[in-house]
Amino acid sequence: MSELVRVAERESALTPLGTEMVAALGVEAVVAYGELTLIAPRENIVAVMTALRDQFGFQLLMDACGADYPDRAERFEVVYHLLSLTRAARVRVKVSTDEVKPVPSVVSVYPSAGWFEREAFDMYGMIFSDHPDMRRILTDYGFQGHPLRKDFPMTGYVEVRYDEEQKRVVYEPVKLAQEYRNFDFLSPWEGAEYPTVLPGDEKAGAK
Repeated sequence: MSELVRVAERESALTPLGTEMVAALGVEAVVAYGELTLIAPRENIVAVMTALRDQFGFQLLMDACGADYPDRAERFEVVYHLLSLTRAARVRVKVSTDEVKPVPSVVSVYPSAGWFEREAFDMYGMIFSDHPDMRRILTDYGFQGHPLRKDFPMTGYVEVRYDEEQKRVVYEPVKLAQEYRNFDFLSPWEGAEYPTVLPGDEKAGAK
């Protein structure tokens, strides 16, 4: 067995703590990027997070964020990152969902989740049940769509500007200042398929 294979197996092996968590919580577990990742059923996330806090000593929720995989049946993942000060350890917890299935809020376990879950709702459209204040947090009240979804257009749907005549902020459909143009891509940094000789290169062979 090569050294690289041994290193890979060692880095992907569950620690005793990880093995204990799998047995106690009824979750799946993998090691990704050198960190333990627990994959929990969506409906059990509150119980899992409570056990991680009370039984395993992960006192702090450092972050909760989203990820979008449009080709999956449940396209979204909610990812929680926990820290244990007493164990000097971290763990990542994931649950899957889609546009309509709500994820139970973990605000009752980690109050700081309130801000993170609002951000996931705003950016991805994930719904968190039993959340005390499920409103947008980063975009404006009239914003359409969810900017971190993979199918969200780069231009967005509306643009906001201050109208001097109306003395207020107005929302308008996005209007491009110019039509898309075809470029010749003659710059060596454009990454296009060039002809055999670029303009100017003919001088290189001249004596």
